[in-house]
Amino acid sequence: MEHSTHHEVVIVVFDGLQSLDATGPLEVFAGAAEAPGSRYRVRTASLGGAVVRCSSGLGLVPSVALEQVGRVDTLVVAGGEGAHDPDPALVAAVRELAGRAQRVASVCSGAFVLAHAGLLEGRRATTHWRHCERLAREFRGVEVDADPVFVRSGRVWTSAGVTSGIDLALAVVEQDLGRQVALALARTLVVFLVRPGGQAQFSTQLATQRAERAEVRQVQHLVDADPGRGWSVAVLARAAGLSVRQFSRVFTAQVGCGPGRYVERVRVEWARRRLEEGTAPVAAIARGCGFGTAEGMRKAFVRVLGCAPSVYRERFRVGAVAGAGGGSE
Repeated sequence: MEHSTHHEVVIVVFDGLQSLDATGPLEVFAGAAEAPGSRYRVRTASLGGAVVRCSSGLGLVPSVALEQVGRVDTLVVAGGEGAHDPDPALVAAVRELAGRAQRVASVCSGAFVLAHAGLLEGRRATTHWRHCERLAREFRGVEVDADPVFVRSGRVWTSAGVTSGIDLALAVVEQDLGRQVALALARTLVVFLVRPGGQAQFSTQLATQRAERAEVRQVQHLVDADPGRGWSVAVLARAAGLSVRQFSRVFTAQVGCGPGRYVERVRVEWARRRLEEGTAPVAAIARGCGFGTAEGMRKAFVRVLGCAPSVYRERFRVGAVAGAGGGSE
């Protein structure tokens, strides 16, 4: 094994990868390598050191052959169509390198490569929401969570689709070099918010669907426009011109979640924006968004985002980088 004073970050690439799954984390780690006290050295690696073709047609020239990597501290496996049924030689190489790494991570469907290598067995993991059902079906020993941006299970990290690889890489940098460095990197990359792993993969507008029935769709528009109103199920049902029972059934079938859950998600979405944009007291935001009390808003945030409003604001408020304190959490 080669000797190095660096923290060796190796990003595994292969034919059919999604280019951003590799280049997103690469840019984060390369930027972190410039930070004072950083020991990162970042390389890309493919089988035999061969040039790989991304799903977009872009060609990538790796730094090194997987077989010649030597020391590896953080191993990152990109995702893409080529990861769903990976080359057995790629799986074997990842398994061998993972055995020597301090930390192993995957981006998007790179989780399938880790699963084939036996690295997710008995662990909680995530991948792109479109592929979670397949991952759970094919690998029964993996606890698949379709919601988070990324999941850490011991030394193994997995992330959701595409840009979430940037979130994962920023979280790794925060762990290694401190929050100040991670936030500064996020600002440099024009990633305004360093999302926590527990945050949902997509907003309420993406997580739910617009109803086909006009009366239900109109109710969604009413809630979206003014979430602070007292939107009980009975009030929503009257607005739709349906009985409470019929409305609840039709809304759930059309939207994919119950009306109460939808209202909560929209209120959380609005509250998130208020927390990001300014310094208004949490209690005032809670009242304005329809939660009533700060405690009610806190419970909703924990349910939907996995963190309290105060933590969300501390991490995500625009301009928080300039005023952030140094050191890691």
